[in-house]
Amino acid sequence: MNTYDQWSHPYPVDPRYSKRVAYFSMEFAIAQPLKIYSGGLGFLAGSHMRSAYELNQNLIGIGMLWKFGYYDQERNEDQTMRVQLQRKYYPFLRDSGITVKVTVNSHPVYVKALYLAPEIFNTAPIYLLTTDIPENDYLAQTITHRLYDGEHAARVAQSIVLGIGGAKLVEALGGADLYHMNEAHAMPMAFQLMEQFGDLDEVRNRVVLTTHTPELAGNQEHETAFLRDMGYFNGLSHETVVRMTGMDGHMFSHTLAALRVARVANAVSRLHGVVSNEMWDSNPNICRIKAITNAQNTTFWQDRTLRAALDEGDDARLVERKKQMKDELFKVVADQTGKLFDRDTLTVVWARRFAAYKRADLLVRDIYRFTQLIERSDRPVQVIWAGKPFPTDNGAIEMFDRLVRFSYKAANFAVLTGYEIELSRLLKQGADVWLNTPRRPREASGTSGMTAAMNGAVNFSVNDGWIPEFARHGENSFIIPVADPTLPEHEQDEADYQHLMRILEHEIIARYYDDPQGWLEIAKQGMRDVVPGFDSNRMAQEYYEQLYNADVGS
Repeated sequence: MNTYDQWSHPYPVDPRYSKRVAYFSMEFAIAQPLKIYSGGLGFLAGSHMRSAYELNQNLIGIGMLWKFGYYDQERNEDQTMRVQLQRKYYPFLRDSGITVKVTVNSHPVYVKALYLAPEIFNTAPIYLLTTDIPENDYLAQTITHRLYDGEHAARVAQSIVLGIGGAKLVEALGGADLYHMNEAHAMPMAFQLMEQFGDLDEVRNRVVLTTHTPELAGNQEHETAFLRDMGYFNGLSHETVVRMTGMDGHMFSHTLAALRVARVANAVSRLHGVVSNEMWDSNPNICRIKAITNAQNTTFWQDRTLRAALDEGDDARLVERKKQMKDELFKVVADQTGKLFDRDTLTVVWARRFAAYKRADLLVRDIYRFTQLIERSDRPVQVIWAGKPFPTDNGAIEMFDRLVRFSYKAANFAVLTGYEIELSRLLKQGADVWLNTPRRPREASGTSGMTAAMNGAVNFSVNDGWIPEFARHGENSFIIPVADPTLPEHEQDEADYQHLMRILEHEIIARYYDDPQGWLEIAKQGMRDVVPGFDSNRMAQEYYEQLYNADVGS
């Protein structure tokens, strides 16, 4: 292993944030040119890195350099979705001089760390790990090719590289006081720390966890023997692994293990904190789960001209700037679909990861009623969908393609591809209404609505994730009433749909067209309420106060 004993920050560290923290995440959404993310987990991590930079925190990011990224979302001849895998090249990354070795399936694998300097994108220093180097055979090189590879062995190998390789990288940099796992993907890190320190209490004192997934099915499990053969436990004895994780059975839960090796964990909204504690509380010896609500970086996401107009009380300038931002979004709509949208028409956007529980198709549950909605001439409505399904989730891809087929002949209904950072920014800036329709309480946080509100889009949402902490119906947003959770899912869907359409048809459309000043006040109130409470500078500060510096019991 090469040595590079440098914990490098180009800024003087603020004494409040002096503890050395290494933040491990499988994905980082930093900027459009660096395509190493899939969705919300990466967007959170990217905003965290930007806020750590703005607050002069003594923190570094540890991630993976995905050669093919997640995937590029392209179109087939009929405009339905096609998965495109394309090699990426990033000349702005520097060789850190550090290469470490891990063992995967009894074979040595060399892991090189590339360095993203803070001045490139205004982030904390970030080290990105790759196995795609000549020292490895082809199979080992492919470990860092695809984010969330669909093959189980590849996914476990990726966790080994991030966790064990990342911990060895941090050791080469001089070590850290705290190791922060953004989800349990980096769990093997704890086994490397156990080898390094030889003391379970010392390991626990150094590890913290952010948990995101509010349902047991979303927290991965694997056969223990399979993980042992893969090298997941870093060569530790079975007895040591059991002592660390409390698991001696056939199956190994990654999240439960992480909750047992961490000194403290956080959920990503207050509601998610309640759900997470209920979900895991029956398991002995887990750490405390606090609630630190996710947030997004205002400096990066909010349009400055729009914010200046708000701060200066210049309503005319704010309205005109919002229409200019709609024009920019509509250029993309025209380019991708040939449809010409109107800046004066109410524009509803649904844009996020396509997954069944997010219910992208709830608005078209009754296609006849939806058609009537968008075809009315007196109070027209434009609707845009965008988002990436998991590339092997055939149900989600079919939902996306079904929306595309619905949209063929509708002049004011568009489905966009390429949902990455820049399209996300345009959609949030160009939306009048940001629609969010998950089955409650399965949306842990849902931060896209934060950045939409920063840009004058009015949230229209199920009361899930961060929304209960922000929303006041008719004042800064519109809220779909909570459906009876004891009902079967299809009945909950029907109840949510009826409330959605009632509010859209009788409150939102009416307010937008009949009371434009009232609509503007709602948008402005959302902009005021979302900052600073849901700016990631608040979140990054709370991480230090409640996770890194706080006593475990506080």
